[in-house]
Amino acid sequence: MFARVIDDLKESTGTAVRQTSLVAVAAFALLVTTSFLCAALFVFMLQKYGPVEACLAGAGVFLVVTLIASVCYMVRRNQLRARAEQAAREAARSAKSAASSMLADPMLLAAGLQVVRAIGVKKLIPILAIGGLALGFMMSRGASETSDEAEAEAPAE
Repeated sequence: MFARVIDDLKESTGTAVRQTSLVAVAAFALLVTTSFLCAALFVFMLQKYGPVEACLAGAGVFLVVTLIASVCYMVRRNQLRARAEQAAREAARSAKSAASSMLADPMLLAAGLQVVRAIGVKKLIPILAIGGLALGFMMSRGASETSDEAEAEAPAE
């Protein structure tokens, strides 16, 4: 049983390493190709217009590439942030629905009534009060931690 899992892990790891090495080789080849294209453009501009214009043209090309990459990065970051916020909202909704469905469960209510009968109401009131205080402290502590995290994650402009 474990041998099959280990063999699958070895196979998937080997496949991942091969794929990663192929991507690395392709990226290096793309880098070399881009370098030669930039050199050819620079030499062409140097012969046709002069050294200052050739340098400015090369800088302009790389500036445009940098701006495009920056815009793509900002768009992707905003998409990830929106997706994370939506996932957090859905998790909160599912937690609320799970809690409400748990309280509506007749078996849970019957068990709670049996606990009240077994312990007694007079002994149960102080236990519930302490539990309520502990829950209140945990909720307020969790709210302050999330507000601190939100302030820490806010981008400085």
